[in-house]
Amino acid sequence: MSLYQPEPVEISTRMRPGEWTEASLAELVSTYRARVQEMGAPAAEVVTDVERNDDGSVKVMVSWTKPAIAGDEGSVPGGQPL
Repeated sequence: MSLYQPEPVEISTRMRPGEWTEASLAELVSTYRARVQEMGAPAAEVVTDVERNDDGSVKVMVSWTKPAIAGDEGSVPGGQPL
């Protein structure tokens, strides 16, 4: 039996000062969270990080670290051989 280690999912962007408002930032975060959930992430596993910089810029990152899945030796989930 092997352990399948999936890649994490991440959507991120940086916006310069003047490119965003509190309302547009909230909408962007909501959209990114919805996209990650459409990829199969449970809402409780979606992590949101908003970094506000002193110059007025902002960095937004929404991610999901998929859990590892134990599977048969030499295959990935779904039974496909490596």
